[in-house]
Amino acid sequence: MPVAAPDAPSLPAQVSPPEFALSDLRPHAILGVEVLALPVLPGEAGGSVLLGPGGDEVSEQLGTDLLALLEMNRATGRAGEVTSLPVPLGGPENDALRWVLLVGVGDQGVLDFRRAGAALARATRDRTSVATSIPALAPDEGLEAFVVGAMLGSFGFHWRSTPPEHLPVARVVLAGLPDRDSLAPALDRALAIGGAGWRARMLATVPSNLKSPAWLAEQARLLGEESGLAVTIWDERKLADEGFGGIIGVGQASATPPRLIRLDYTPHKANRKTPTVVLVGKGITFDTGGLSIKPGEAMVNMKRDMTGGAVVIAVLGALGAVGCPVRVVGLVAAAENAIGGNALRPGDVLRHYGGRTSEVTNTDAEGRLVLADALAYAVDTIEPDVIVDIATLTGAMKVALGQRLGGYFANHEGLADVISAAGEAAGEPLWRFPLAEAYEEKLSSKVADADNAPGGPGAITAALFLQHFVGDVPWAHLDIASAGDSPDERHEWTTGPTGFGARALLTWLGADDPVGAIS
Repeated sequence: MPVAAPDAPSLPAQVSPPEFALSDLRPHAILGVEVLALPVLPGEAGGSVLLGPGGDEVSEQLGTDLLALLEMNRATGRAGEVTSLPVPLGGPENDALRWVLLVGVGDQGVLDFRRAGAALARATRDRTSVATSIPALAPDEGLEAFVVGAMLGSFGFHWRSTPPEHLPVARVVLAGLPDRDSLAPALDRALAIGGAGWRARMLATVPSNLKSPAWLAEQARLLGEESGLAVTIWDERKLADEGFGGIIGVGQASATPPRLIRLDYTPHKANRKTPTVVLVGKGITFDTGGLSIKPGEAMVNMKRDMTGGAVVIAVLGALGAVGCPVRVVGLVAAAENAIGGNALRPGDVLRHYGGRTSEVTNTDAEGRLVLADALAYAVDTIEPDVIVDIATLTGAMKVALGQRLGGYFANHEGLADVISAAGEAAGEPLWRFPLAEAYEEKLSSKVADADNAPGGPGAITAALFLQHFVGDVPWAHLDIASAGDSPDERHEWTTGPTGFGARALLTWLGADDPVGAIS
């Protein structure tokens, strides 16, 4: 739960994700639950659908032909399809039971289980408890995906004077799992990955009258204490003294000064040969565009322009739970891009950490200015084996990809491959764009080392701008401006900030050897 900075408004109590429990009992034998949810499989060659584990027992318990009900409703078994059945009064022994849900699981791939989990979450809002045998179809492949889908499909945020409009189901029992002790680590991992996505969404959704750079730094500090991370925070004076000209410049007009946040994760078995990965997140807590002001409608969602920073914070907090075997340093360059008498002007020149200069021809191209400082600092001070930055950086990426895919660039083929694979496995697909040298000349400035807004193709020229700050370190740049907001409820995505990237990065960093293919 976020904590208010001094003299700032306080959030009301927020909703929490469901609690999950493993059980070796079949669904019909679990007492005290309000809903039973059974899997529905598509029939072979267009035949009738099939019921998964627990279907026969629940049919007998209710005295109802569930297959006939599905046929009457023309159910197909596609992933996420839900058929609902109120339980007849005086029916089963379980006095709490009120509903049976029949949930399609499609081809029972990871994507299907994730969608089934999200569908279950939406169908059980405001319920007390549900028992389901859906993960029992394929526990090794399906449990994590189902739990993550159910968690993120439950996400909610409110700042009302009354209680939230809806609450997630309080408890989910994963039934029919005889090897539940062996599955406990998989459940813990799923809760960590889903929890990171939840935390990133929460941070990105908090309104900017509370979410200043100092507030964001405080959230990182509290998470560091909770997760055993080392935390270092630069205030505006320390940033100026150490030459972080990009972060200072972007944040200088705001009444809430900028911060640089550093979180350090070290695995238990680390030694001097343990690789180091740096994650860098854009933390613009609100973006007016500066003097190059945005149109009003383009400014409405700019409280979430720190989604990249939120992802980095959330990922660092979950690394221990997913068993990340490498050192990871998270850097969040946090500033508010405001308008005032001290605002950056078009034509101003900034000196970044390390000395490289940028001519600011558009103050609304501010994200690359703060990222540049953090990237240069990482290369100079941390000497990482790999750098990945993540940012809601360019409107051009949204034009290219819409709102369901993220874009990325990479200067190393091995890193490009692992990032792509992790995104696909996590349900956060990423499409690779080229670091095309043909556009490098657009960055030229008559007075500085580079122009911060050299024009189109906008996503590519932004990536080329950043590339100058990483040297020869393997580097990937994730531009998630496309997928930073979901326009509607769709599978595990809820309307609003998505926290896109948290699951992909944790899937990569939680692997046995995340850097092996890159070195």
